[in-house]
Amino acid sequence: MAEPSHVPVMRDACLDALAIRPAGIYIDATFGRGGHARAILERLGPEGQLLVFDQDPDAQAVAKGVFDDPRLVFVARSFAELGDEIAARGLVGRIDGILFDLGVSSPQFDVAERGFSFRHAGPLDMRMNTRTGTTLGEWLARASHGEIARVIKTLGEEPMAGRIAGRILDAREAGTLTDTGALARIVADAVPARISQTKRIHPATRTFQAFRMHINDELGALDAGLAGALSVLAPGGRLAVISFHSLEDRRVKRFMRAQAQPAQPAVPMAAVVAPALSLINKPRRADAMETAANPRARSAMLRVAERTQAPEVIV
Repeated sequence: MAEPSHVPVMRDACLDALAIRPAGIYIDATFGRGGHARAILERLGPEGQLLVFDQDPDAQAVAKGVFDDPRLVFVARSFAELGDEIAARGLVGRIDGILFDLGVSSPQFDVAERGFSFRHAGPLDMRMNTRTGTTLGEWLARASHGEIARVIKTLGEEPMAGRIAGRILDAREAGTLTDTGALARIVADAVPARISQTKRIHPATRTFQAFRMHINDELGALDAGLAGALSVLAPGGRLAVISFHSLEDRRVKRFMRAQAQPAQPAVPMAAVVAPALSLINKPRRADAMETAANPRARSAMLRVAERTQAPEVIV
């Protein structure tokens, strides 16, 4: 079984969205701890195949230790490289469905050593792939006030970004920026009580989100992953994306709409630009029963589109 602490968000809705055919080839672009992957495998027949992507070494360990299924292929790469990987395997145009479950899996938050959570003191890391890249601590050690404030403002949509950045620099100079617990306290102290007391979330939530997204270039990876998905889907193949905050969802919405409702040329008699995607139903949210059982599902938004036979739209 998948790790007990991880519950796949909107599992049944995702399975319905993918319209799984028993002999099809599918991709779980965000394996995490395998909740969605297991559900997809249950609907695949013996000739079906599931490729799962994840750059997290812990996810790879879960796949090796828990999944003993010849239909599952683990790809230890970011979904930003999905297009290249599928092309190298000769599967372009043969993929029947792709699922993205964006963000951080519950077990990643629960492991203090990963540095994702402000509730557990751990190293200032936040890398999805712990084998490479710059840690949060390394970046904070050299970033300017303007750089830190800009990341917090743009990726966390935090109105107190400048004040928080200043407090972080003060702590860096004083040598008290030691771990995620210290960082959470610094951020919380920077947010006036009149503001923090009116919010239902921890004062450090937006700042931690912003830093995680920056360290992992999550929006850039999402853009690359969506483009790659479009390039490999078979006609009639489904693209399903679960996002958890507005920055991601806006990106997904714009991408799908641009491909489903392309701008037409203003030149008279020019050829009509055919849509490369067809939007499937309206965006869905988790129902009350699921959100009660799994609080992480409260902010989840599922968007689904189907690949047409037209070439992808250049935007």
